[in-house]
Amino acid sequence: MPEPVVILGLGFTTQRLARSLRQRGVPVYAIVRDPDRFAELALLGVQLCALNAGDLPSGAALVHSVPPLAEPENSALRNLIRESAPRRILYISSTSVYGAQATVNEGTSPAPNEEKGRARVAEEEWIASCSHWSSLILRSAAIYGPRRGVHAKLREGKLPRGTGRIVSRIHVDDLVAVLEAGVHSNVTGAWPVADEQPADSGEVAAWCAGRMGLTLPDGAQGYYTEGRYVDGTGIRKLLGVELKYASYQAGINACLIEESQNKLAKTGTLVR
Repeated sequence: MPEPVVILGLGFTTQRLARSLRQRGVPVYAIVRDPDRFAELALLGVQLCALNAGDLPSGAALVHSVPPLAEPENSALRNLIRESAPRRILYISSTSVYGAQATVNEGTSPAPNEEKGRARVAEEEWIASCSHWSSLILRSAAIYGPRRGVHAKLREGKLPRGTGRIVSRIHVDDLVAVLEAGVHSNVTGAWPVADEQPADSGEVAAWCAGRMGLTLPDGAQGYYTEGRYVDGTGIRKLLGVELKYASYQAGINACLIEESQNKLAKTGTLVR
């Protein structure tokens, strides 16, 4: 029987992770506030636990995806982690911990310049400081995937602000692959995660518009994108992970295909 994996927080990335693990027969437990929201995952065999460490297997690998919380919720969450007694923690952090640094690699130290980044670093430090478990911290670049990212925002008539900035990204399935490999490894430390083609968000938006047959909207409401060139090769080499979608073109094409397949399966109608 494969080693169980506990997921703390079922979000965009970790729901994909749960499905991938279950496809390989890995027992998956998920700590969630509202188990009724995840009936589809329960049908796949994910054991849903409502903030109760007593329902979890001890000595499992735990994937922590919950963003920083205010007190007293943050202390309560840490107590829950301690009580679950994991042997290993993988924490999905963010490249926001690097602050204004425009070029980042595995040797770059965090230098947060806003409160969310500082809270991320505090959680990283707490996880890494505990001797009861080993830890792997993954500082993810902007995560995109089906129904999420520049192409999805374009459908809503929104454009990224701050064009001219280089932005690093990672397709959700490539981040999942790094997480899965990390669960079964002994690699520790904190590492940036990104694909191989950082690009200006304006360039990506123009490419998506051409690919989807849309016109870039004039005066559309923007959304903020933080510029940063992230080299994520270090952790991939250590874990032996090859990117499935090394470029945004390959990744967004895959997103559009999956979205169309899902739309067709539900309604019989293709989506651009």
